[in-house]
Amino acid sequence: MKALVIGCGIGGPATAMALREVGIDAEIFEAYDGTAEGVGSFLNVASNGLDALRTLGAHRAVMAAGIPTPHMVMWSGTGKRLGEVANGLALDDGTVSHTILRSDLYRIVRDEAAARGITISYGKRLVSYDDTGDQVTARFADGTEASGDLLIAADGVHSRTRAQLDPKAPQPRYSGLYSFGGIVRDPRFTGEPGVYHMVFGKRGFFGYTVAESGDTWWFANLPRELGDVPADWKPVLVEAFKDDTNFSAEIIRGSEVDLALPVHDLPPLRTWHKGRVVLTGDAAHATSPSSGQGASQAIEDAIVLARCLRDAPGHEEAFERFESERRERVERVVAYSRTISNSKAAGPVGRVFRDLMMPLFLKKTASQESLSWMYRHHVSL
Repeated sequence: MKALVIGCGIGGPATAMALREVGIDAEIFEAYDGTAEGVGSFLNVASNGLDALRTLGAHRAVMAAGIPTPHMVMWSGTGKRLGEVANGLALDDGTVSHTILRSDLYRIVRDEAAARGITISYGKRLVSYDDTGDQVTARFADGTEASGDLLIAADGVHSRTRAQLDPKAPQPRYSGLYSFGGIVRDPRFTGEPGVYHMVFGKRGFFGYTVAESGDTWWFANLPRELGDVPADWKPVLVEAFKDDTNFSAEIIRGSEVDLALPVHDLPPLRTWHKGRVVLTGDAAHATSPSSGQGASQAIEDAIVLARCLRDAPGHEEAFERFESERRERVERVVAYSRTISNSKAAGPVGRVFRDLMMPLFLKKTASQESLSWMYRHHVSL
């Protein structure tokens, strides 16, 4: 059996590696002409994601390149400490969630896939596919095509595969937030390594953590009309955070803004698969970054899909098993993350209510039991 994997982000290489583990050949086709070194800011790989990478034998390099970040402290824009919550739960061996440059995570999983003999072709933007029942053929914008037994979409929230699989599928929905990020080294900005400080500011949301190296890794979410893009984001961000009782505006002023993207997620899809084609990762269930679970859920998908393909008598039953095992979990993650995003975009009245209720909410969710559904989930081949 041969699988065509569309997309070489995080989920694509993870899927190809998982398929190889169960004896299925896989080839990855990436739309962009080149690799993604240096692209993007940073992201969270939660403890459940690291556990999934361990199943693939690819966790050590990710942990070595990342920053252990097991805790989050929440603050109001007025400087009030709202509470503390875990950023994932430690695995049995003590492994905690890590923050890593997206380009480093991409490079590690891509190189690991290549080292296992998986072919990656660039400049292969999917235009359409043809499922004959016996095989599926992918057609690319450069005029080439490729055929295999399965087509597995790992082509993200704006998936071209999804649009063809179900033309009536809901479109990605804008969260109301733009996301920004950067890294700056400034001795004035100190903090305990491994702790994220999350600030529900008066006009936006700001988060940062300090690495052992002394670098401050920061991100911001700003409510904004979709498409309202200034020529320079830095003064807009400084203005948004200047009245908060912390040094967020100063961090932004002294930093390069490495990322400025509108945040989308996906409403529940009615169709995850049809014939020999299946959606995975963000193509099936994109979540906002507020839960820190996007990469982790894509890696979990990879393992579950490979296991189902190995154990089921045919691809149709395998896809059914995959969807049955994954749908409830990922839709819960998407809903949870959307709730957090909505709190970041609260208006003046909503901010007052949020700051009053947040300590109670955090106290309720601080226990391991309340978070275990997300972070203690284990997938295996």
